[in-house]
Amino acid sequence: MSAVSAETTYLELSQDGGGAHKFYEVSVDGQTVTVRYGRIGAAGQTQTSTFPTVEKARAAAAKKVGEKVRKGYAPAVPGQRAPRAVTRRQVASAPSTARAVAPVLWRFRTGSAAFGIHVDDDRCWVGNQAGDVYTLDHDGAVLARFALPDGVKCLVADDFWIYAGCDDGRVYDLSSKLPFAAYDIAADVDIFWLDIHEGVLNVSDRAGRLTVIDHEDEHQWARRSRGEHAWMVRADDRAVYHGHQRGVTAYAPDGGGELWHTATRGGVLFGWQEDTAVYAGTAHHAVQRLSKDDGRIEATYACDSAVYACATSPGGRFVFAGDAASSVYCFDRDGTRLWKLGTGGGSALSMQYRDERLYLVTTDGSLVCVDAGETAIEAAQRGTVPVARDVKLAAALPTYAPATAAASVAAVADAPAGSVVVECVQDGGRLRVHVVSEGYEPSWNVQFPRAIREPGARYAVDALHAAAGGFYRVRGDIRRLL
Repeated sequence: MSAVSAETTYLELSQDGGGAHKFYEVSVDGQTVTVRYGRIGAAGQTQTSTFPTVEKARAAAAKKVGEKVRKGYAPAVPGQRAPRAVTRRQVASAPSTARAVAPVLWRFRTGSAAFGIHVDDDRCWVGNQAGDVYTLDHDGAVLARFALPDGVKCLVADDFWIYAGCDDGRVYDLSSKLPFAAYDIAADVDIFWLDIHEGVLNVSDRAGRLTVIDHEDEHQWARRSRGEHAWMVRADDRAVYHGHQRGVTAYAPDGGGELWHTATRGGVLFGWQEDTAVYAGTAHHAVQRLSKDDGRIEATYACDSAVYACATSPGGRFVFAGDAASSVYCFDRDGTRLWKLGTGGGSALSMQYRDERLYLVTTDGSLVCVDAGETAIEAAQRGTVPVARDVKLAAALPTYAPATAAASVAAVADAPAGSVVVECVQDGGRLRVHVVSEGYEPSWNVQFPRAIREPGARYAVDALHAAAGGFYRVRGDIRRLL
């Protein structure tokens, strides 16, 4: 019997004006069908499925190709169409004009401009343009590194889960040892910022769009706001707050429409929220506090340069800002400037306040811990600051990369006792994970890793982990069933 030769069909969809620019490739090799897709010019993502016969494999491949052609994809030659450049945030950073430097306790240099930051009870997280996410303790000791496939635009947390939004159009869950792609926004969407609230992901992008996706990675609704370059999105039970070149727009969480729109002093470059207000850092040298009820501007915090980042202490008692001239500010609630100090390095692109410490990530790629206590600030204003400690990487730092289906599962003959068995099936044009055994409650709303989603595949899931928001993540072993 002669060997069956492999057949490959390569398609592209490229639209003018910043629209879609992606490819879809289907290869049939005997009973195996391999699909590769993503941004044109990138390696993309790969899924492999095995079918009982060669005929069924070819039929499945033809169906996939037909679906894409009906959506506008057309045959193409790989490499003939140039990739579009991913938007990297290009920011200027001038030396600080402050007469004193902030009391920096420690500084960790990541090696590339850093945008993402999250600080919780146990750890500090920093993500940079090289795709590195590092975790440190509050004393600056580096604990681990996550190596993601593309630049990290931002880090957000939902309860005790943490996510990284990356330039490859995917959002990675970093909550367990091996990160996985939890949400797949789109290969041609330039994520600028994201927020997550009770499992619902809110994404703002370069085109000024807001996209809302639930925990099943199911698109819910989208809006295009009045301005482009949407660097702010924050969400709570009452609204999603979207900041862009034309101001801040609040939308109903269910997609029911616009609740209010407020023009700000210049385009919005960063956003923060507290219980009753949102804070917009703007290009025209100010942070503005807007009422969540009606968008009314309640206070303005005047800086001396464009504001790249802002944050508050709990309840908005103090408001902090980082500008394009490597300075950091503190204001009281009503807008009175209390102090302005130099960062001692680059400009802060994101920041967070916690327990009288202000954490900054900067244009020079540093995570900086500033003592924001009253005594330390008064001493800094007089010119007395501690010697900043430069944090060094450990010689054998644990490093974790996203798992693939092949790496994250082990073949077993039977499901372990106490586990549930799930199967990946096509449902209404979507690939979904269905539970096919006893011991599972549908109201658990489980979020399964995208890496296990292959048509017809079955897995044994050992453990689920609950979230306060009413949905679950897989946190135990996932083993493929033969």
